[in-house]
Order: sequence, then C-alpha cells, then structure tokens
Amino acid sequence: MKQRGRHRRRRRGRALRGALAGAALALTAAATMISASQATVAEGPRASRAATAGGPAPSPTRTTDAPGALKPLTSAAETGKLRLTERPVTARSERLASALGRAVGVGAVLADADRTLRDRARCTSRERAALPVSPAATRAYCWDDADTAGWRPGAVTTSGDADDDGHWGDHRVILSAWSRQAPEGRDPARGTSAGDGLARVAFVDADDPERLAYTWVLLAAPAPDGRDLRGLESSVSGMVWYQDKLLVTAGRADRTALYVYDVDRIRRATDGSDAAGLLGDDPSAYGCRYVLTPVASYRLSGGDGAPRPDSVSLDRSTAPDSLALGDWVPSDGDGRTRLWRYPFSGDPARAGLLDTDAAGHVTAGEAYESGVTGVQGVFAHRAAWYLGRPAGDGHGALWRQDTDGARPARCGTDRTHRCWSGPAASLSHWTTTGEVWSQSSRTLFAVPLASLTGTGDEAAPAR
Repeated sequence: MKQRGRHRRRRRGRALRGALAGAALALTAAATMISASQATVAEGPRASRAATAGGPAPSPTRTTDAPGALKPLTSAAETGKLRLTERPVTARSERLASALGRAVGVGAVLADADRTLRDRARCTSRERAALPVSPAATRAYCWDDADTAGWRPGAVTTSGDADDDGHWGDHRVILSAWSRQAPEGRDPARGTSAGDGLARVAFVDADDPERLAYTWVLLAAPAPDGRDLRGLESSVSGMVWYQDKLLVTAGRADRTALYVYDVDRIRRATDGSDAAGLLGDDPSAYGCRYVLTPVASYRLSGGDGAPRPDSVSLDRSTAPDSLALGDWVPSDGDGRTRLWRYPFSGDPARAGLLDTDAAGHVTAGEAYESGVTGVQGVFAHRAAWYLGRPAGDGHGALWRQDTDGARPARCGTDRTHRCWSGPAASLSHWTTTGEVWSQSSRTLFAVPLASLTGTGDEAAPAR
C-alpha cells in the first residue's frame, strides 16, 4: 500500500502541482476568512477544550481587532527557535512494539470497524447548531454520546492528506483524534490509568458516504523504563497523515513537539480491560481494538520560549509538500501567533518524515507572525494562511491572511463575521474532492474549499 502511494505520486506529481497552481490563483484572489473581530474567545490555554464534548461552553472574554498582514520572520534568532531535532525510537522500544504481535495496516483496521457515525438527519438540533452558518456544510456526521462521553475532539486528517489521489489503497479514510485530560499533578512516569490523559484516533471507513463506520486505535508511547506502554498524553490538537506516517502534536508538558506513527505497523489489542499497558502477554488499549506505538519523534531544540506546534496541516501547494504549523497564543495576552512550514523529505527511504540535515535537525522553510490569537486550526495554501478562531459561545471566525493584509469573510443578510463553527479545532484540505474537513464538539463535517474562497470577496483587506 505504501509503495503504491509513492509510485502514484511520482507519476502524477507534475500534473497535480500544475492543477494546484491554477487553483491557488483563485484561492489567493478570494477573500475567505470569517472575522474574529466580533468573535469572543474563551479565557485560558485552549479553554474551549476544557470541557469534554457536549459540555458547557466557557465564558467569553474580549474581541480581536483587525490583525493586519503577516509579518515575515527572517532573523536567525527568530527562526532558530523553530528548529526541531529528529529522534528515532530506541531498539528497546522497537522490541517492545514487536512483542505486541504482528503488525497490520489500515485495511485490516477498517475491516474490523464496529461502530458507525450518525448522518446529519439523525444529529440532534444542538449538534447541528455547532455547524458553520456559512459556508454551509455539505456533509455532516455525529458521534454517539456513549462512545465519546468524557473525551474531547481533537484534530482531523484524511487519506486526502496521505496520498495525492485521495485514497489509501482502495479506501477513502478519515482519522479523528480524541483525548482525555490527565489529572493535575499526576506523575506521567506511573503510566496511565482509568483513561486519564489518553489519546485515541477513530479510523473511519468513508467509502460509503451514507454509512461511515469506524473503530478506535490508541496512541501509545513507551513508559520511561521501556518495560511497558503508556497512553500518549496529548490533546492531539494537530495531526497529519502523510504517506505512511501519522504526525501528531505532543502534550504541552512534553519536550517532544511531534510524535510519528507508522500506519502500516498497527498492533492488535487483545485485552479488553481499561488500562493502557501490557497485561501479561496481552496488549491492552483502554477498550480500543488496536494500538499504535511511535517510530520517531521531533523534539524542540530552540530553548525556553520556543514556539510549540499546536495546529498542523498538510500543504500540497509547495514543492516539496510541507507541514504547516501554528502555535497557540492566549487571546487575552499580548503575544502574537507564530506560523511556519517544515518541508517533507524527498528521500524514498524517509517517506512521510520531515527533511533533516546531517545532524538530524529540521529547519523551518518560512515563518511569520500573525495578529490573530487564540488560533485553533491552521490551513495554508501558497501565500495564504487560514486561521480558525473559536468563540467562547456561539459561532467562531476564520481569517485569511498573507503578507499584504488580512481579510474576513462575512455571512448572512446582516453581514456578520461570526459564521464559522464555534469550537472547531482543525482544518484539513482533501485536495481531490475540494473539501475542507473539521470537527466541532461531536460533529464531523466538510465544507467546499470553493465556498470558503468565494465568501466575502467584496470586503476590502484590513491593514
């Protein structure tokens, strides 16, 4: 499956980039973003995630003024803070993963799907209210309360990111991340118990748009002593599936910035108990049917104060393809959001990994500062960056920014700026379908990219 994707990319790469270049002209010319100037934002770090899915909305604080243009970061002092260092897993960790049993791929996981999402008609009125006002979602599905109670939605990525034809093997696939928060003060070295701090991903079979079926895969990492597994402690605010690798954001207490998983090396969890660890000879995954253990990681190497990746997405409009990232800056502070890109490696032996130098360092290809704060979702296409900004209550906002200015989109007869889904936290562009996927509370949805780029054309850029 992995080789199939690589060969297809070689054959179609030139043609695809030509098509994307044409599409990018329309994208860059269009005003697309929903103004955050009327969107209130929750107080505190990632406050919209402080309540579990379906929980009460946090209290709003202040509004955001027009953010102006992106400011390029060019000094070595600024860009040096963005440097990462690649770290392969240890031989001991490899042996631990191998002990879990035979590895399987995405197709085997999808064949074992044991749950389904509800279609829009069966979503509740509260769930439908979380959808964007404009542009309208063309597809929407809802997660069941019983399956997501106590869990918070995180990032979304698709087989449209993984391969340039939008399929992985013969399947269309959506990955949806969810997490639980570890209690304050708990020692991570003691492992994960009762689901605290766990991160899991729903592998969704999207071949039939009338029936999306899925099963859960636990994201794990070796315990500090290497003798057991622990659940990855992360909100998975960012996640990108590229080629055969799945890159996910680490927790804020972790010196690691990104963990890397191999989707061809998923392990079956045969123990049904609710503990993330090895019980005897049987891997347990808190009720999940499968486990993923990391094959590599990227550590922050910029010292104290280095931006931590929080929102990530794939950008196929660059050459080579790149990972677009943004950090999280509180909306009630004086900081500015950093946005930057890392190029992916073009070496077939390093499929899905970032480009590194001989020392294993990853250097940002370009970097900017944005006046939009409280960002929870980043999507980049050529010169334009699209920044989602949730609201403490009601609908949020989406901005389009470049180095010439910032432009909000508007919706409704009163031309309001608050059009985007309030708690939406991720943006993923499925190139072959022209859809942008996200999820908000218990609702998974897609909007046409063309409807984003066509909204608010008449609005002048805010300088």
